[in-house]
Amino acid sequence: MTKMKRISEDYQSRLPDNTALKQQQLPAYRLQLSATGVLSGFFAAGAFCLGMGIILILSAKSIKEIEVKYTKICANCAELREDATNFDKECTCSIPFYLSETMKGNIYMYYKLYGFYQNLYQYILSRSNSQLLGTDLKDVGNCAPFSNSHDGTPIAPCGAIANSIFNDTIILSYNLNSSIPIEVPMLKSKITWWTDKYVKFQNPSSINLSSAFAGTTKPPYWSKPVYELDEEDPGNNGFLNDDFIVWMRTAAFPTFKKLYRRLNRIQYFIEGLPAGNYSFNITYNFPVTRFKGEKSVVLSTLTWSGGSSLFLGLAYTVTGAVTWLAAFSMMAIHLMLKKKKMLFIQD
Repeated sequence: MTKMKRISEDYQSRLPDNTALKQQQLPAYRLQLSATGVLSGFFAAGAFCLGMGIILILSAKSIKEIEVKYTKICANCAELREDATNFDKECTCSIPFYLSETMKGNIYMYYKLYGFYQNLYQYILSRSNSQLLGTDLKDVGNCAPFSNSHDGTPIAPCGAIANSIFNDTIILSYNLNSSIPIEVPMLKSKITWWTDKYVKFQNPSSINLSSAFAGTTKPPYWSKPVYELDEEDPGNNGFLNDDFIVWMRTAAFPTFKKLYRRLNRIQYFIEGLPAGNYSFNITYNFPVTRFKGEKSVVLSTLTWSGGSSLFLGLAYTVTGAVTWLAAFSMMAIHLMLKKKKMLFIQD
């Protein structure tokens, strides 16, 4: 008797508390979906996606953009750059073009590369984040084969991404009154992501950058050290150089464009770029013909939805069309089953 009582007490001690939560007695609501409600939801979602798709496509189509490919035009420079021994020889070319109508608003200049694979796994890993944060300039463990120079000196910035930085110089000129060429004022600041500029990249904590980078050497394909990238703006040197930060954000596809400059809306360019004759004056340094690539310069405006890509608008449009197709299919099936049910009842 005592043993049975003990077993009963042990059994009761293992029972959950007599509460609504533990006894699964909380009030619940079971959603009762009707055919009308489901179909209405599908039609509403399809209408929203179709509407957004059309708006995004029209927005992208309203962007004004001009692209000038210059690899073949600057063929002499491209051939010169194929020979690495000519690295110290400067080569320039001028590409005239005509802007048929005014490009109003903020204008952005991009460089565009064709056939350059920044998405290779080994290429993406070839960098040192601790070095780019300015915490340890000697940390080059992940940067092979561009980690140390031939004499063992650490490279800063190290890695394949930094070594292959885009280094063409592009200057836009405007032929005022068809005779007087003037340089179009461009800004090289505020072209990076905020998180890149103020979180992912930092210079070593030192007043003098050249002394901070003492004991390191420049990448082999660079013509000057990282602390001398911008002679006009001392604050745009080191790992905080805007062009360097833009290049270090790798692209997902082999054809990509990166922001290079933005228009400084002063003097003749307050409203944007007026129609007329222009020219790109390019100092050709970045070789692409060896891997059958191409280079171009892009001038473009922007809208509230971004650039000229139609992908997002088409994605919304296709999603809306598929949703409506599914809604009509379900409605047809529902009406057929409803008609059969009514006939069955009548019989």
